[in-house]
Amino acid sequence: MINKELLHEKWAQLKADEPKIKIKNAADALAVKEVELVSTIDDATRLRADWKGLFEAIESLGYVMALTRNDSVVHERKGEYHNIKFNKHVALVLDPNIDLRIFPGKLGFAYAVSVHTPAGKTLFSIQFFDQHGVAVHKVYLMNEEHLADYETLIQTFKHDEQEAYPNIDRSEPDKSFETITDFDTEALLADWAELKDTHDFFPLLKKHKAERTHALEVAEGRFTQRVSNVAATTMLHKASEQEVPIMVFVSSGTVIQIHTGTVHKIVKRGDWINVMDPEFNLHLLETNIAKSWIVEKPTEDGVVTSLEIFDKNNVNIATFFGARKPGVPELESWKNLIHELRSEEALV
Repeated sequence: MINKELLHEKWAQLKADEPKIKIKNAADALAVKEVELVSTIDDATRLRADWKGLFEAIESLGYVMALTRNDSVVHERKGEYHNIKFNKHVALVLDPNIDLRIFPGKLGFAYAVSVHTPAGKTLFSIQFFDQHGVAVHKVYLMNEEHLADYETLIQTFKHDEQEAYPNIDRSEPDKSFETITDFDTEALLADWAELKDTHDFFPLLKKHKAERTHALEVAEGRFTQRVSNVAATTMLHKASEQEVPIMVFVSSGTVIQIHTGTVHKIVKRGDWINVMDPEFNLHLLETNIAKSWIVEKPTEDGVVTSLEIFDKNNVNIATFFGARKPGVPELESWKNLIHELRSEEALV
């Protein structure tokens, strides 16, 4: 068990040495999980694991910023939490601005966290962590008129054990399903050709025990095309210039956050390509992109095409589609953009 006071001191020293260090980077530097650092913050209140109640209560906070990230990308979307639906396996937040898929069984901890910035501002947030202590979703208050609602949420869901150190699961996270390398390629491709909905793709992989990037490889030339790892950056610039509305999916492993709409201001800063729009920010670490694929999936609405990017460990960084809803064919403007990507970013 890590000593909470000692960890607090080590983090304080690290912040003194590197005032701008982010908490995730600090956790990595100190070889702990982010929830362990959060538990040492004076203005952090542990909340009960009432996931349905907590997400429903977030609706009372009004206009907020939702943040979901993985090691390679940060997805930030402003809006309100509405149309919240929970069951044992998956929960949905269905709003045109805040669009989430949540897997409650993977959630482990929640904290209300107040952070005082060097500029004298206080950031109020509700932060969710998985059972391994990894931050999987954060909600930041954007309107201080809702501070009373924020305090009510804290008092309603305050955990009985405030001093206890978070008992995280230190085992390796379970894989989504067991995979094999000698699956029947022709059978997988035959089933792929019969897909009716994009949501059927994960069950297809599970049925054949096929790891996603391996399936993309065996489908190359029929349903997939490997493209350059700058394809995502090229796509964002083209979507901005051509005003093509897109969908941007980012998963933390526990929460999938989706932006639907146009993107405008694309900014390169160091190794990061950024979307810096008023309601949507994306921060993508280009150097972490190891594989990029254009992927076609048959559906009852016609073929749906995505750009999928992965890191060196075959973990999905982000997936991009043209904006669409079920029952509506793919946008011609997105098809044209993908056609340009196929030509410009093709690997030969």
